[in-house]
Amino acid sequence: MKRKHFFTVLPLMVAAMVAGGLSVPQAVAQEISQSHLAAARRAVVGAGALSSFDEILPILADQTKTVFVRADPALTPIIDEVTTEVALKLADRRSELNRTVYEVWARRLTEDELNKIGEFYESDLGKKLTSMAPELTALSIGAARQWQDRLSTEMVAMVREELEKRGAATNQ
Repeated sequence: MKRKHFFTVLPLMVAAMVAGGLSVPQAVAQEISQSHLAAARRAVVGAGALSSFDEILPILADQTKTVFVRADPALTPIIDEVTTEVALKLADRRSELNRTVYEVWARRLTEDELNKIGEFYESDLGKKLTSMAPELTALSIGAARQWQDRLSTEMVAMVREELEKRGAATNQ
């Protein structure tokens, strides 16, 4: 019974944490000028930095559905319907996250730096980089994994060889 209660309360806890993490105190929001925030928005949008957050709400909706369906599978159709309705209502709140991201950038970069970043990403080269970023990232991660695998094999061989030299042979 405790487990069912946990899964009933879990979506509420997640929602509270997300809402609390996204709220921005008014004093902090007022410290950033509108032009600085606009420069941050330009840089963030140009860099495509918001796209990685596009799946947050669909993932939360799926997780919420799962929690409620596990608690009472017979209610699956209505749980699906209600969760979809609620997710669509919450979609309008995406602007809260976007603004928070703009503020993060604005707090860490000057307005001039953000304008230069925005200019770069609006250039042909910047647009090319933005469009190629997922491919470049995937290939870089693949290269890192291959390098790690090679180093792992080499390290095991070197350690085995050194252990044998010292008379401490292992079964590895």
